[in-house]
Amino acid sequence: MVNLSSGNANAKIEDGELVSYQVNDHEYIHQKGSPGWRNSDTEMFPVIGPTAEADFRVHVPRGNAIQDQHGLLRELDYELLSNTETTAEYVKYYKAGTVVKNSKFPDKSTAQLLIWPFSFEFYKSFKLTDKDLEISFRISGEKDMPFMLGYHPAFKLYKGNPVVVAKDQTISLDAVIEAGRRALEVSDCQSVILKDEKELIIKTEGFGNFMLWTEVSNMICIEPITFYPYAVPQMQLHEGFDYLSDKDRHYKVTLIP
Repeated sequence: MVNLSSGNANAKIEDGELVSYQVNDHEYIHQKGSPGWRNSDTEMFPVIGPTAEADFRVHVPRGNAIQDQHGLLRELDYELLSNTETTAEYVKYYKAGTVVKNSKFPDKSTAQLLIWPFSFEFYKSFKLTDKDLEISFRISGEKDMPFMLGYHPAFKLYKGNPVVVAKDQTISLDAVIEAGRRALEVSDCQSVILKDEKELIIKTEGFGNFMLWTEVSNMICIEPITFYPYAVPQMQLHEGFDYLSDKDRHYKVTLIP
């Protein structure tokens, strides 16, 4: 476990996963073991969204890749590169064509093995101050590699009627639950506010969109995304790809209490 501390703010990171963010003893992150979701945060890469209806095949320039929902990155382990009192940096490495076992098989998926025909390095870093927590992502890989990126944090809820404010929208928890598995799209948006017992601003750089998901009243996932996957049929998921150039791609999420 990596512990970050700055003034009255504390964060805990377990194998690259943000499992706690507290300011003045108020916990903002959904706790593992609580109803709703088994994780507290994860990443969606190199695809976002379900793929079962496309037989887990996603079209890429080098043929079909085999990807389960939200991509294979979550099946890889983070390596801790550096750590100070207020910062931590992690990386995941993938070599093109490496076969990865799918942890969802066989209980939640019929895809036993996953594969991606491009090499990449995926960096995740944390920077804590007494005013905010920055989570940054850097993608380094082969030129012209297609990808989508989504960050999937879950936030703890305290009141019975929290809302998410996004531009001119005020979105109720009931509306998010009603959206179901598809998740509720919030397009063309760089920042939202979660209004609960305390307020939390989720500010982003590089993503451009959000989707909101929950099935319970004690947590909500507020997910910055580069592409909303339910905008297209699963066979056309490739329409949502961005592409790497000869420069790394950078993304950032800032949590501001």
